[in-house]
Amino acid sequence: MKKLREVDFLIFDLGNVIIDIDIPLTVNLLKQNLQDTEHGLAEDFFKSQIHADFETGRIADLEFRDSVRKAFSKEWEDQLIDEMWNSLLVRIPQERIDMLRKLKSTYKICMLSNTNSIHFKKVEEILLRDCGVHCFSSIFDRLFLSYEMGYKKPDPAIYHEVIKQLNSEPHRCLFFDDLEDNLKAAEKAGLRTYHVDHPNAWMGYFKNNV
Repeated sequence: MKKLREVDFLIFDLGNVIIDIDIPLTVNLLKQNLQDTEHGLAEDFFKSQIHADFETGRIADLEFRDSVRKAFSKEWEDQLIDEMWNSLLVRIPQERIDMLRKLKSTYKICMLSNTNSIHFKKVEEILLRDCGVHCFSSIFDRLFLSYEMGYKKPDPAIYHEVIKQLNSEPHRCLFFDDLEDNLKAAEKAGLRTYHVDHPNAWMGYFKNNV
């Protein structure tokens, strides 16, 4: 595989880049467990402080579940909360994992994801189910996960910390993400970027450019 000029690190988002996700699946499952008059709570949940705190590691699993019960005024069991929360995680196509392995022979590959401990555990279960791979650390050279780092995209601090830990110049990193706000922040930090605007966009990029 031909190497991109002056690029040493490829940095990939997780959701809708490696794994297909569908946020309405979680919103709709929440609504099924709520009264009609409470549906607005489900629609607003992903913009809530609870969600932000969980993705930046300010609260752990138990506190997250308790916060969900309090926010919705429901005595939901942990299992139901996890089922609703994880329902947005759909599948990991084998061809994406195959491409990552090919790229690893030429680049250092990293993951940079806004995620949380419950989701990431489930994502690795899906990785095993769909691709027969036990963990992402066997594929990626580095995992940068928001709940471990204490920052989430598009906070500039998370990009600067990634560059620092990679001991790299930012322009030698190419970052793939599906959200424009995350890409704009990465560009301000000096990273090269590529917008993943459809499910297989980044794989097409390598097939067409290297």
